Amino acid sequence: MKLEDYKGIWVYIEQNEGEIAGVSLELLGAGRKMADKRGVELGGVLLGHQVKSLAPTIFEYGADKIYVIDDPILKDYRSETYRVGFVSLVNKYKPEIVLYGATSNGKDLASAAATDLETGLTADTTMLDVDVETGLLEASRPAFGGNIMATILCKKHRPQMATVRSKVMKAMEPVKGRRGEIIEEKIFMKEEQVRTKVLQIVKDVGKKIKLDEAHIIVAGGKGLKDEKGFQLCHQLAEVLGASVGASRDAVEAGWIDHAHQVGQTGTTVTPKIYFAIGISGAVQHIVGMQNSEYIIAINSDPNAPIFGVATYGIVGDAFEIVPKLIEQFSKVKQGGELMYG
Repeated sequence: MKLEDYKGIWVYIEQNEGEIAGVSLELLGAGRKMADKRGVELGGVLLGHQVKSLAPTIFEYGADKIYVIDDPILKDYRSETYRVGFVSLVNKYKPEIVLYGATSNGKDLASAAATDLETGLTADTTMLDVDVETGLLEASRPAFGGNIMATILCKKHRPQMATVRSKVMKAMEPVKGRRGEIIEEKIFMKEEQVRTKVLQIVKDVGKKIKLDEAHIIVAGGKGLKDEKGFQLCHQLAEVLGASVGASRDAVEAGWIDHAHQVGQTGTTVTPKIYFAIGISGAVQHIVGMQNSEYIIAINSDPNAPIFGVATYGIVGDAFEIVPKLIEQFSKVKQGGELMYG
């Protein structure tokens, strides 16, 4: 393998029933920044059936080229077919960096491709950068239980690959009318060669906690002491019409279900307002909410790391402060005025 033969940055464009996954558009924004910094092209890889109509959107969100394999065998995601198609593209065009969304399908394809290509893969990356001179991808993620940030390099193999969670990166503003080059390839695989068959797709229509779509989140941590204390989050959230989030400590203590966990091992969120109540601010939690528009932290410890990312910080006892917030916000909802002082 000659490392110098590999050039350019690719983003795997995940789509489902003709709709591009939001994380893919976010990665195009991150990839665009790195491609400009490195002075290389940004490519999008699009696999599926009757998906070429998605090309204009991919160009508008930053891609210079789109590598397309459009075939009925790729109608539904299957590891075998997508792996064969994707790996064939990588072997032919040799990108130096490939980014995938850390979705179920994205992680499955990334790990399968990494095995076939005999290269490294950094999972659940929270920060991305590239060294201008060497082209090394600097993929950072929390390590050792979220106590430190580790930057992982893949020095001897190509392509360098990473999966990234939704909402960690920001999509660029689409440039209407932006165009690029479409490169069409074929997959040399027949249906009878595929061991897995899609018999039926059953959609889960049950009620789900969608923290990543919430505009306001009230999250609590171990500073609330117990399940009864954690009820303050539910009370404030009810007044604000907000969703309830939690730190890993609160979830592991059994105060609330894992679906509400925010952070590296939970959900990454970007609400307009994020209340962090009794949350100290471990790295693994901060990476999951640091891109919130406004962060309001309430903690009795003035040295808590959460204050380092907070827009507004309140040092004090949550059991005194939160009830007053509930009282004041309730007055506003009833048409009253806030009390200051």
